[in-house]
Amino acid sequence: MTRKEPKHLSCTFPLLCFFFSFIAHTVPNMAYPLSTSSRWIVDENGQRVKLACVNWPSHLQPVVAEGLSKQPVDAVAKKIVEMGFNCVRLTWPLDLMTNETLANNVTVRQSFQSLGLTDDIVGFQTNNPSIIDFSLIEALKMVVTKLGNHNVMAILDNHLTKSGWCCANNDGNGFFGDNFFDPTVWTAALSKMAATFNGVSNVVGMSLRNELRGPKQNVNDWFKYMQQGAEAAHSANKNVLVIMSGLSFDTDLSFIMPRPVHLSFTGKLVFELHWYSFSDGNSWSTNNSNDNCGEVLNRIRNNGGFLLNQGFPLFLSEFGIDERGGNVNNDRYFGCLTGWAAENDVDWSLWALTGTYYLRQGVVGLNEYYGVLDSDWISVRNSSFLQKISLLQSTLQGPGPRTDAYNLVFHPLTGLCLVRSLKDTTMLTLGPCNSSEPWSYTKKTLRIEDQPLCLQSNGPENRVTMSRTGCSRWQTISASRMHLALTTSKNNSLCLDVDATNNILANPCKCLSKDSSCQPMSQWFKIINATRPLKSSKLYKQLENMCPKSDML
Repeated sequence: MTRKEPKHLSCTFPLLCFFFSFIAHTVPNMAYPLSTSSRWIVDENGQRVKLACVNWPSHLQPVVAEGLSKQPVDAVAKKIVEMGFNCVRLTWPLDLMTNETLANNVTVRQSFQSLGLTDDIVGFQTNNPSIIDFSLIEALKMVVTKLGNHNVMAILDNHLTKSGWCCANNDGNGFFGDNFFDPTVWTAALSKMAATFNGVSNVVGMSLRNELRGPKQNVNDWFKYMQQGAEAAHSANKNVLVIMSGLSFDTDLSFIMPRPVHLSFTGKLVFELHWYSFSDGNSWSTNNSNDNCGEVLNRIRNNGGFLLNQGFPLFLSEFGIDERGGNVNNDRYFGCLTGWAAENDVDWSLWALTGTYYLRQGVVGLNEYYGVLDSDWISVRNSSFLQKISLLQSTLQGPGPRTDAYNLVFHPLTGLCLVRSLKDTTMLTLGPCNSSEPWSYTKKTLRIEDQPLCLQSNGPENRVTMSRTGCSRWQTISASRMHLALTTSKNNSLCLDVDATNNILANPCKCLSKDSSCQPMSQWFKIINATRPLKSSKLYKQLENMCPKSDML
């Protein structure tokens, strides 16, 4: 079958071949510093830079980036890139900037010795011998330098004041005026940390304070002190993005809707939000998944999502699940979250990189099951999890190289997208999203862009196929808005579904409402709007094949 080439990919015009050449040959280094343009983070050339980060804790008792007794820092930085991340949210305790002795006179070796971490000293000496006798602040600088050598951006996150595990309502670190949270000391420390990394190009942002919380939290003090902290950081380092967190463990920014932040500078303000399954209690396991997803998404919109429409970047700076699987609360939540994150193409940072901790809450070598790395700090804990977030690592929208708007049909449970089978192009399966052709979705019809091929149901429990004549009409239903359904002649609903081998079928719709025991995620699909071609996609390769070598840079 000869395929009609999409007209919007035609290389009749040299300018379009230049556009492809630009995408293909642009080096991954960003044009620093970063700033904001409406809801997007952009580089110095005005091109969208999507933050696809992973949290690397450095705020616990040793005050050293975790894992460096297990692997060389270069190996960890390289692995971060291999897993598809372009950024690290690097956490630090305020004491590192307020206690000169701790920062400059205590070495990594001495910090471990004081905590009885003998095995970690041996491991650190083996894997990072050049760093073990660095002071704690110099060790942090070295981690940032090594990340920069691998083109990895760093966001410095003031996680708490006293080094240790975070967070509790009454730990004294939660809100301005708490035992360990003097706003004057905090403002000075932010200024000092910002100045310390002034001129370090891959330090692109400073998160002012992690998870404000506790009985003292209130809106008036939030505005007073967060604005002061933002001004202090910006005055000391005008290159960094200034990232503000919300109240109630950073789940609530709703108070900004009627009362905007006022700063002396523009183009640098980003807001951050956290969202875990436990942010919603046990509602994911006790309620119907579709109903709960709809309710939680309303909360996310009201508590922070509205900022995207107000023209501010929203950084989902913590989310994640136990990567061992088997947790109903996590599994349902994660499908809802990834559908929302892909649809809105938000910037984000996964919790966490961590395989194990040196010392957490009195336990030496504690496993972090939310970590993408295993306990050896080089193996991937769960490769299927990385697949689930792979589309989120792509830039789908925003300023920069563009194509005509198109759609992807995303399956959050797997992280894959609707594609045509390589064996029979009339059949549909799931595959990598960068293997998808561009889809259009108009008048409830799903078709391959600019081709006479559309999605057709062949009845319940049969495979869905591509047809030239029998277009089925698909509409989103249920509170989650992630069931793609059609109504049969018998007035029954059939939904797109996936079998055990990733073939696409139409099955009776399940779990639409009320039933809390039912698992609907195989039938969850999200139509994603995009204006940026995914690298290695069929869309991208069609353009590559049509542009002669002479038109390349």
